[in-house]
Amino acid sequence: MNLVSIRIITGDVARLVDFYERATGVRADRVTEDFAELRTASGTLAIGSTRTVPLFAPGSARPADNRSVIIEFRVDDVDGVHRNLTGLVDDIVKEPTTMPWGNRSFLFRDPDGNLVNFFTPVTPESVKRAG
Repeated sequence: MNLVSIRIITGDVARLVDFYERATGVRADRVTEDFAELRTASGTLAIGSTRTVPLFAPGSARPADNRSVIIEFRVDDVDGVHRNLTGLVDDIVKEPTTMPWGNRSFLFRDPDGNLVNFFTPVTPESVKRAG
């Protein structure tokens, strides 16, 4: 089994896609006005409109209502990313900090309030775990 994607449901696909393109440097494949994908080497961030929810089950997902999932991106230089995102990110949760498990992490919220973590493994143990 492989985890292939995470999907965010939003009321404004264009705004969220623009944000993630700018934050990650990954260009999105805008399939329709209601759906886009940002593909990375290890997985895909899908962004879908609230209009897509009834295709699964009416009322099964609500935009801007997440308080339990963290969307994570491994980057080469989290401090550099932090500097580059100045002015784009309005809601910084935690400035770059080295965590007890060896990753240097920068936590912030996207325009819909989803928690995002950009991190870089920095200790020998975390680098080894990251493969």
